[in-house]
Amino acid sequence: MSIKKIVLATKNKGKVKEIQQALKELGIEIVEIEGDFSPEENGATFKENAYIKAYEAAKIENLPALADDSGLEVDALDGRPGIHSSRYANTDKERIQKLVKEITESPKKEKSARFKCEMVLASPSGETLYSSTGTCEGEIIDTPCGTNGFGYDPVFYIKGFNATMAEINLEQKNKISHRGKALKSMIDWLKAQK
Repeated sequence: MSIKKIVLATKNKGKVKEIQQALKELGIEIVEIEGDFSPEENGATFKENAYIKAYEAAKIENLPALADDSGLEVDALDGRPGIHSSRYANTDKERIQKLVKEITESPKKEKSARFKCEMVLASPSGETLYSSTGTCEGEIIDTPCGTNGFGYDPVFYIKGFNATMAEINLEQKNKISHRGKALKSMIDWLKAQK
């Protein structure tokens, strides 16, 4: 089963850019979803939410659709914000402020955290063609640093780089990030289908 076109089940321009760059080597045409796209993410896990988005986009465009659901799990907050990462507050800035405030007020003082990503490729009939997982370990810092990336990237510090996710370039990010790891597994599977 050779896949020539994939619709990306997201309106997030940062995700589109990351995924397009990673998939360009395969010669698969990437289609962005048209119009309003905001399926109700009522799954209990990242994988369930990724499937909901992928299947909805696949039905709309009648093409295989790729979706991810990802978020930040902070140990001091017992894994929150988790699947609610993008709905934790209204803007990236407010999400970061709320996160740092809650960690500061937590009786647990550890700053360890991870980004987690579940990626699903679904067919228009609802079949999961492939799914993959990626994680990236780091810690939360109090003051945002860097202008690259989006979301929680400016406060997600990666020891091996001595930098936040927002201070490294997109090529480096795609190699080490949760989404980059899940996407690498997806790309390996897509290559095997050719």
